[in-house]
Amino acid sequence: MEKITVIKGFKDILPEDTPIWWQVESIARKVFSSYGFREIRIPIMEKTELFKRSIGETTDIVEKEMYTFRDRDEELLTLRPEATASVIRAYIEHNMPSSEQITRLFTIGPMFRRERPQKGRFRQFHQIDAELFGADEPQSDAEVILMLVHFLESTGLPEMSLEINSLGCKSCRPVFSGAVVDYLRGSEEYLCADCRRRMHTNPLRVFDCKVESCITIIEKAPQILDYICLECKNHFAQVKAYLNALNIKYVVNPTMVRGLDYYTRTAFEVKSGSLGAQNSLAGGGRYDGLVSFLGGPEVSGIGFAVGFERLLACLPADTEISRYKTELFIAALGSRAQKIGFKLACELRRAGISAAMDYSDKSLKSQMKRADKLNSAYTLIMGDKEIENRQIELRNMSTKNQQVLPFGNLHESIIDIIKERGK
Repeated sequence: MEKITVIKGFKDILPEDTPIWWQVESIARKVFSSYGFREIRIPIMEKTELFKRSIGETTDIVEKEMYTFRDRDEELLTLRPEATASVIRAYIEHNMPSSEQITRLFTIGPMFRRERPQKGRFRQFHQIDAELFGADEPQSDAEVILMLVHFLESTGLPEMSLEINSLGCKSCRPVFSGAVVDYLRGSEEYLCADCRRRMHTNPLRVFDCKVESCITIIEKAPQILDYICLECKNHFAQVKAYLNALNIKYVVNPTMVRGLDYYTRTAFEVKSGSLGAQNSLAGGGRYDGLVSFLGGPEVSGIGFAVGFERLLACLPADTEISRYKTELFIAALGSRAQKIGFKLACELRRAGISAAMDYSDKSLKSQMKRADKLNSAYTLIMGDKEIENRQIELRNMSTKNQQVLPFGNLHESIIDIIKERGK
């Protein structure tokens, strides 16, 4: 019978890989909480309309990449392709704006897009997402960018570059879009099929194109910073001033646009040379009209998402990882020792000690190999002779030193030793 394998673009995260995942998640929770962000957990599936309205029906995500299906009651449902829309839906549905003027939320979890798998990019991928609602001052833009940089530096990311831009607002961006369309007229035959379509549906999307012929044409296209209104210019100038005051290095990239329709004003991306051509590992921006567009009050918003797999692909191979470690392995030799060892292991686990043992009657050499594989701090060696003498050997697996513990209060002695080691 043919074996069943994982779906293309999906992957298993194996036990030897999960420690770095725990570590990065732990860093995110620690850094974000220091900025006042609280964790929210949202469903992986939403009504399709949520993403069509928020992301934009003419985006590649909605047109080509979403996993959408009809439920048994014919309702269209979609596996979430990104987190911002879901966080906003929860923010509105649970009436968070009425309880606090400014809300800071973050979430960590899987997203789903049917795109071509490549380095650090999968069809089920994971994101660390942060959203700040209710603050439209330039300080909040700088704060969110600082938190992103702080987090990435804390993971040990060796190199990164920050790019920023302003995408204008609903007043000034249409003028820029018109200028782009005017510029592209007459060059349609040299554009890819997607860009020819984008000219009439979403002109700013042409700046995202990776086709070489399109890139050559777009290089000389109008730049949005020449078209934004005075209010947007002042906002962007203040954002840059706050970033300078925080000593955050950045490059203004006037051709950078975000891949989602809801962004306004400040947009930003963090890139890494470790990822090759597809070098963006985090990005975000401001979306001041999205909450009201999805049925909520007039509340501003800004946020970002970090691609988890893409970040892990950029971390050095020698990154210090707090790996799982068994505190005690019980090497029990003989049926009597097996019974005593099993009861002891269960008692220690209930006391919060990570204890393991092999239930098969293997040799001491084999069991010591097992203790090494489990990265055990200590091994308790227990056989008929040790039980008869009521003295059990405890070996420190790092130093190889051994000490004898009295059988009578074995449980308490082990707990004391392990807790003392952990201080």
